[in-house]
Amino acid sequence: MPFQFINSIISWFLKKRKHQMELFLKYPIDVQQELLLKLIAIAKHTEFGKTYKFSKIKSYTDFANYVPIQKYETFEPLIERCRKGEQNLFWPTKIKWFAKSSGTTNAKSKFIPVSDEALEDCHFKAGKDMLCLYINNNEAAQLFTGKGLRLGGSSAIYEDNDTYFGDLSAIIIENMPFWADYSSAPKQEVALMSEWETKMEAIIDETIHENITSLAGVPSWMLVLLNKVLEKTGKSNILEVWPNLEVYFHGGVNFNPYREQYKKLIPKPNFKYYETYNASEGFFAIQDKNNSHELLLMLDYGIFYEFIPMSEYDGENSKAIPLAQVQKDVNYAVVITTNGGLWRYLIGDTVKFTSTDPYRVKITGRTKHHINVFGEELIIENAEEALKLACEKTKATIKDYTVAPIFMAGKEKGGHEWIIEFTKKPKDIHFFTEMLDNALKNCNSDYEAKRYNNMTLAMPKVQEAREGLFYDWLKHKGKLGGQHKVPRLSNKRELVEELHNLE
Repeated sequence: MPFQFINSIISWFLKKRKHQMELFLKYPIDVQQELLLKLIAIAKHTEFGKTYKFSKIKSYTDFANYVPIQKYETFEPLIERCRKGEQNLFWPTKIKWFAKSSGTTNAKSKFIPVSDEALEDCHFKAGKDMLCLYINNNEAAQLFTGKGLRLGGSSAIYEDNDTYFGDLSAIIIENMPFWADYSSAPKQEVALMSEWETKMEAIIDETIHENITSLAGVPSWMLVLLNKVLEKTGKSNILEVWPNLEVYFHGGVNFNPYREQYKKLIPKPNFKYYETYNASEGFFAIQDKNNSHELLLMLDYGIFYEFIPMSEYDGENSKAIPLAQVQKDVNYAVVITTNGGLWRYLIGDTVKFTSTDPYRVKITGRTKHHINVFGEELIIENAEEALKLACEKTKATIKDYTVAPIFMAGKEKGGHEWIIEFTKKPKDIHFFTEMLDNALKNCNSDYEAKRYNNMTLAMPKVQEAREGLFYDWLKHKGKLGGQHKVPRLSNKRELVEELHNLE
């Protein structure tokens, strides 16, 4: 069959890349050091390179001494000048694409520069590597006998100065090689539609009669799409619509709260889930083994990595360390230098290393997304693990949630308010709350200390959200689809108050 032949040819081509990966797996520190010096040499005649004396930098120590750590707000003036047409500011080749990212705690949009090198040597290379790793681990894979369903964002144009912006997924789709576009669904004009709910219907109409073999997208939005597919077709599970579906490539949010729902939607014992770690700023890590919860840090994508221990985190004033000095099970903020012209840039994510040979990580949260109003140091990793255990104990499943502090008032103790939208509610919300509280104590000693005898923190307050509450909030904010997601943890109460007003 021609499809079998195509599958064999593409699979053979992708498998060859595995041998190239051996270089950074065997010599990770050398690959990173060589990359850093290469990036500095390329950009030494840019305005940024001249300002920070790139021509004098001969080592990582020089780099750390000459170049300050940057947040988006620090770097923004240069980005805005570039968006208005100036070039050679922080990267020598022309920048015409900008990935628009609103973030999750800040309403102000960010515009992340995306160079041709970043597209080709990072994002597209990562897409091929994702498939390469999957195919190497699954010899019988038949991905290319059908199509991959991609669920991305929308596209828009910044018209004044021949520069373009949109979700990163839209930029990738716009520039996708023909062979990748040929093997993907929906077609480009549907994938780039800007109105989310109309686009969902168009995707369903186009794909329900296709042979879909893989899925790719953010779990929360893919779940919405798959449920709508079942509504439209009247089928009881997704395999009745797409019987040859074999893998879901996911990223963007923690998958644990969604895992059981996907198992019910796709009741296939050997169905594979592969996690990726990417952002507007770059593609960082890929699950490289079946049934793993670790992600292999990809070291040859034009990204040089540094890390800040969260115990010493002080924003741009922090002291970073290179990859060679990281340790397992320490929570780090991620700092990147890229072939898109970002220099010692804080991306706002936190990770822990699960292995240093090779370097594998798991995502633990965001530098901004934690609660530490009472010294409890609650991070997303704690919240996700506690919810997973509470759901197991009560047979509940969760669609979305957010957590905020309850501030002390008079003699009232402080605490945490959890707003949770369940897809399957627990029979007893008080028992669920007790299990959640116990799980948080078990995975976070600071939380346990503050909860001791209700000294500082009272028992959590769990509010059951009405169906569709978080969807309505995202719609109200103009954040349906793409990479948009609900902020999980906050030190402030703005989000929970907005949710109360929508109840």
